[in-house]
Amino acid sequence: MKERFWLTPPEKYAELNAEFNFDFDPCPCPRPLDYNSLIIPWGKRNYVNPPFIKVDSPFGGPSAFARKAIAEMDKGNSSVFILPLPWSIALLMRAGAQVRYGGEVNWLEADTKQPCKTKRAQGVFILESKAACQNHSSQQSFAGSGQGFCPSPKLPEEPATSAN
Repeated sequence: MKERFWLTPPEKYAELNAEFNFDFDPCPCPRPLDYNSLIIPWGKRNYVNPPFIKVDSPFGGPSAFARKAIAEMDKGNSSVFILPLPWSIALLMRAGAQVRYGGEVNWLEADTKQPCKTKRAQGVFILESKAACQNHSSQQSFAGSGQGFCPSPKLPEEPATSAN
């Protein structure tokens, strides 16, 4: 299968760069021969548009880049990822959902109640009603965003090509 790469549209990169002032791109395109940014130090502010699937990268897919960014964070460096999302998650995020890590879950088979043999990482997405927001005891903000748990969102339109 031929590798396929997707470039960030210049206006999207400019928007993010204006906010974060990137000094390193660990995923340049074209990637130099034998270049493996997973084994070299990254910059202080990294723009990460990793290969979306592991088959497109000889050294690792999105999870490998996430692990590297976490290691770089521990060294005092910041990374901003841009990744494709399932449309259902995009809808929830654009509607202002609070997002939490739900852990790794062994879902139960409906009839036997036996746990699935594979744990899957889960996201928890919380959409609070306006009434619940007014009574919410913890009107905190999303980490670093300054946006409260209960924004007044404008819902996005679903793209015509989206699979539900």
